[in-house]
Amino acid sequence: MYYLGIDLGGTNIAAGIVDENYNIVLKGSVPTMAERDIQFVIDDMADLCKKLIADAGLKVEDIAHAGVASPGTVNPETGVVEYANNLKIRHLPLAKMLTERTGIKNIFLANDADAAAYGEAIAGAAKGASDSVMITLGTGVGGGIIIDGKIYSGFNHAGGELGHIVIEKDGRPCSCGRHGCWEAYSSATGLVKMTREKMNECPDSKMWELCENSIDNAGGKTAFKAARAGDAAGKAVVDSYVSYLACGLANIINIFQPEILSIGGGVCNEGDYLLDPVKEIVAKEIYTCEGTEQTDIR
Repeated sequence: MYYLGIDLGGTNIAAGIVDENYNIVLKGSVPTMAERDIQFVIDDMADLCKKLIADAGLKVEDIAHAGVASPGTVNPETGVVEYANNLKIRHLPLAKMLTERTGIKNIFLANDADAAAYGEAIAGAAKGASDSVMITLGTGVGGGIIIDGKIYSGFNHAGGELGHIVIEKDGRPCSCGRHGCWEAYSSATGLVKMTREKMNECPDSKMWELCENSIDNAGGKTAFKAARAGDAAGKAVVDSYVSYLACGLANIINIFQPEILSIGGGVCNEGDYLLDPVKEIVAKEIYTCEGTEQTDIR
């Protein structure tokens, strides 16, 4: 048996074929170009799926099920994405639309962070833990909650939007309509915004050199590269980002006290340079700082 997993991200559409033992057989990705009409985005999703199936030497009939991880409020019973602020989606029958375009009959939907959390729980960083939380740092900040081995998503499938807890009242505007959301500070989008603001403040920063003197080239790695090279402005951005990320993580741990809290997304490629200072702050701020058992951050 083979299965197809699709991740609809704000920046990229990723897909992979897996076997029944959770081994990835083949994977690929294409840019989302989310500013386009959603119909074109779905066309690209379907084309990517069909290409992977063909490249793997398989037929559509060999795919037992396909799962789509989408941002926003997703109804797994109807296959409809009810609302996704970053992609400007409203009441989209995504499962039906993909079935029509690919011929795959059994297509299921889940919130992207819920899917990530469940994947880590059954085959990844949280394997073996009955209670865990997954935080995804991408275009937004997603949250997936696993309680007693099951996804918790609230009575209306909208639970777990952990990126939309407010960590600074009346702070930065968020695409959800609130101000001061954790997502506005700890997403890759928020990191890039902070980087560009600091570059404008500091014309002598090494970040300009890394960006070839164009602020438009600033990305999620820019401040970290500059900080590693000893640039004060880059370090200031990294320190600020670490502080915001740790604040939100401490809040999540205080609410759920999961056995394992896993973090994913492109920003995590910074490895221990990011996680070590984050863990140090969290260890001081969580309510159970005096306790013997602590949440393991991975």
